[in-house]
Amino acid sequence: MKTIGLIGGMSWESSIIYYRIINELVRGKLGGVHSCKSLMYSTDFAEIERMQHQGEWDKLAEIMINTSLNLKNAGADCIVICTNTMHKLAYAVEDNIDIPLIHIADATAKPILKQGLKKVGLLGTKFTMEQDFYKGRLTSNHNIEVIIPEPDEREVIHSIIYQELVIGKIVDSSREEYNEIIRKMYRRGAEGIILGCTEIALLVHEKDSPIPLFDTTQIHAQAAVEFSLNGVWPKK
Repeated sequence: MKTIGLIGGMSWESSIIYYRIINELVRGKLGGVHSCKSLMYSTDFAEIERMQHQGEWDKLAEIMINTSLNLKNAGADCIVICTNTMHKLAYAVEDNIDIPLIHIADATAKPILKQGLKKVGLLGTKFTMEQDFYKGRLTSNHNIEVIIPEPDEREVIHSIIYQELVIGKIVDSSREEYNEIIRKMYRRGAEGIILGCTEIALLVHEKDSPIPLFDTTQIHAQAAVEFSLNGVWPKK
């Protein structure tokens, strides 16, 4: 079994879900009392969130690189960034480590393509929805068309993530707002929806959606376990 290096704390609400899923999957595959070999470096999200909104991405890149190197030096065989938004800096990590980074967009593409879908909607922070580091990778590397919500809807999604979900606050009215946005994207032609923030699955569920939902936390954790047990990072 290879050791998974997890960069967590962005937020810890989703990081603990990563840890649970990874260990449940390993126990399910190996049986008995098996658990996964892993290391987690958990950041202070208040610092991360401030720098995100102030546009200090160079400083954030330094944090991500140093954290990845610390995990590698501690014995990690791969890096898993436990958040969608910080994959904006995946290139910086990949350029500075010599162990695989399991990219969340590549992992998410696999089940989308397996279901034969060609056009999906993306929910996440404004950084993830509006910038090209995530949806561009899905399109250029995997030929998946990605649409995003309307500008006012993106504001709602972003606000709920940072004001509610990252602190574990689950509000029924926010769930309905998300579900209505999903229904609108379905009417615009989305064949599935990527829950492109690792906290969103705390709020919305497949049973409430007219189309498949792709929970990036679950998918990413599964990809990490596949690497841990098989030693291969299946990008395609």
